[in-house]
Amino acid sequence: MNLEDIRSVRVVNQRRNFSYLDFMATKGKKIREKGKIRLSRYFKKIKEGERVSIVPELGVRAAFPKRIRGKSGKVVGERGRFKIVELKDGDKVKKFIIHPVHLRVL
Repeated sequence: MNLEDIRSVRVVNQRRNFSYLDFMATKGKKIREKGKIRLSRYFKKIKEGERVSIVPELGVRAAFPKRIRGKSGKVVGERGRFKIVELKDGDKVKKFIIHPVHLRVL
């Protein structure tokens, strides 16, 4: 193999590592969802013990890892306005502190 072949293999492998979730995050919002978010959506009430899925709101900064997007868990508490969500990350059960605007009740 010469240097050109090695570079082409590296470029192909880099393209494969681009996941579907990364694609959807860079895609943006639908036309009717653009603009300011509704206040009722920002201040929504989620009770303790409810099952929720994690859906990032692109208009508000999400301070949680990309790997938990789309996962579902259980609300076990709250810390200020934020909710403590318990979900399985790999083989461990972990707790994440997430704003309710990024949570959708199942």
